[in-house]
Amino acid sequence: MSDREATPDRGFDPETVLADREARGLRRHRRPAEEVAARTRFAPDPKGDRPRFGRERLVFAANDYLGLADDSRVERAASAAAREVGTGAGASRLVTGDTRLHRALERDIAETKRTERALVFSSGYAANVGTIGALAPDVVFSDELNHASIVDGCRLSGTETVVYDHCDADALATVMAERARETDPTADERWLVVTDSVFSMDGTVAPLGAVCDVAERHGAWVMVDEAHATGLHEDGGGVVQREGLSDRVDVQMGTLSKALAAQGGYVAGDESLVELLVNEARSFVYSTGLAPPAAGAAREALRIAREGDLRESFWSNVEYLREGLESLGFDVLGDSHVLPVLVGDRADAVALADGLRELGVVAPAIRPPTVPDGTSRIRVAPMATHTADDLDACLDAFEAEATRLDLP
Repeated sequence: MSDREATPDRGFDPETVLADREARGLRRHRRPAEEVAARTRFAPDPKGDRPRFGRERLVFAANDYLGLADDSRVERAASAAAREVGTGAGASRLVTGDTRLHRALERDIAETKRTERALVFSSGYAANVGTIGALAPDVVFSDELNHASIVDGCRLSGTETVVYDHCDADALATVMAERARETDPTADERWLVVTDSVFSMDGTVAPLGAVCDVAERHGAWVMVDEAHATGLHEDGGGVVQREGLSDRVDVQMGTLSKALAAQGGYVAGDESLVELLVNEARSFVYSTGLAPPAAGAAREALRIAREGDLRESFWSNVEYLREGLESLGFDVLGDSHVLPVLVGDRADAVALADGLRELGVVAPAIRPPTVPDGTSRIRVAPMATHTADDLDACLDAFEAEATRLDLP
C-alpha cells in the first residue's frame, strides 16, 4: 500500500452539505440586484457572466427603511469622503486608520443616542461580538430571539448564557432571581442583559422599560441592539430614545447599514465604556477602520433622518400597509415597522413569495429553521420612498395571490 493510499481523508465535503440543504428546501441562493432602491431589477446569479436583468420589480424586502441608499445627498457625501479621505481607511483605527470623519460621525451618533461617546465598528456583527467579548460578563441573560451576532458574541466570549422567553420581562425576572439564589452574594460577578429593540423576523418590540426595571433590581447592565430602530424615531434615535431610556441602557448598539444606508456598526455609551472597547474589543482593535465613504454616507443619512420628514412618510406607509394587509384577512405579526405576514405552511409561504415576484413585488418567504415550524411568513418591509401607487400595487399582488392560493 502506498503512502498516498494510506493517507486518511480529513478534508471537507461542501457538496454533500449543499445537497442536504437542497433536499430539505433550505439552500440559499443569491439574487443580484442592479441597484439598491425601492424599485430595482433582479436577475439570476450570473456566476461570473454579465447579469441579464428582467423587468423592474417593487422591493418590499430591504432594510433601507428611509430609502436613503440611492439618495443623491448621501451619494454626494460618500463621494466627497472618497475624494477627501480615500476609499479605504488603510489600517486599524489604532494605527493610521482614524480620521476626522470617523470622529465626526461618532460625535453625531453620541448626540443622537444621548450618550457621552460612541465608537464605530466595521459592521454591526463586529460591534456585538466585540462588545460582549470586551465586557467579559460572568453571565448573559439573552432574549430567545436575539440576532445571531448576539448569540455568536455570547458563544465566542465563552460566557455562561441564560436564555429567557421572548419579550417577556417576567420571564427575565424569574431567571435572574434563580441565578441570584444560586450565587454567593459576596461574589464579584458581572451580569449583562442583552436584547434587540426591534426583532426583524417577528416585528416585535422589546419591553425595554420593564427589562431595565428587572436588571436594575439585580445591579445588572443592559445592552440593547437598535439595528432595526436607529434613525426611525425622534431626532434620528431608536426605541431607547422613544421610550426615554438613554440614561438607563448602559450599552446602545446599532448598525449604519439599514436606515442609515451605509455600512458598519456602532456602540454608544459612557466615556469609560468606549475607552474599554477601544482597548479590549478585538473586532475593533484588529480590523481596518470603517471605509471613509461609508462613514461619510452614514453621517449624511443620520443628518437627514434627524430632520424628520422622511420618518413621517415612513411611519405613514407602515400604517397604510399594515391596515391594508389586515383588511385582506392576513395576520400581520408584531407591533413595529417590520410586517411579518403569517402564512404557516412552508410550501404555501414559498408559493406566495414566488407569486408576488411574478406580479412584480419582491417580499421574501421566511421559513424554518429561521422561524419555528408552522410559522412560515412573508416579511414585508415598507420604505419611506414607496409611493401610494407602490403600496397599492403590493396590496393588489397580495390579494391576487391570496385568491389564487386560497389564503389566508
